[in-house]
Amino acid sequence: QLQFAESGGGLVQPGGSLRLSCTASGFILDYYAVGWFRQAPGKEREGVACINYNGSKTNYAELVKGRFTISGENLKNTVHLEMNSLNPEDTAVYYCAAMYAPYPATCPLLGATDRYRYWGQGTQVTVSS
Repeated sequence: QLQFAESGGGLVQPGGSLRLSCTASGFILDYYAVGWFRQAPGKEREGVACINYNGSKTNYAELVKGRFTISGENLKNTVHLEMNSLNPEDTAVYYCAAMYAPYPATCPLLGATDRYRYWGQGTQVTVSS
């Protein structure tokens, strides 16, 4: 099966940082766009950031622009999400996901959950003092 293994979640104080990582198995990320999504209790899952197949384009949700950075290590089949200046509103379960997109187009985030076929199990990020 095609899966992601996620790591890096945890508890952090407001203003702190975390680095999430997601490694794919069963497929090669060279042909996929990869996105990070999050879901807080009682809320819909929302796109946070994504990167296209070769890293030439990224896309960020408005609320995380300037604070989060997505990057890929294709040789390691891994995508990272560096999260800085975290606030309590960032508390959620964070998921990585992939969609087949072997071309240099901007990856989708808004209303795009269904376009990402392969998902990780999620990692909890809690921002609290």
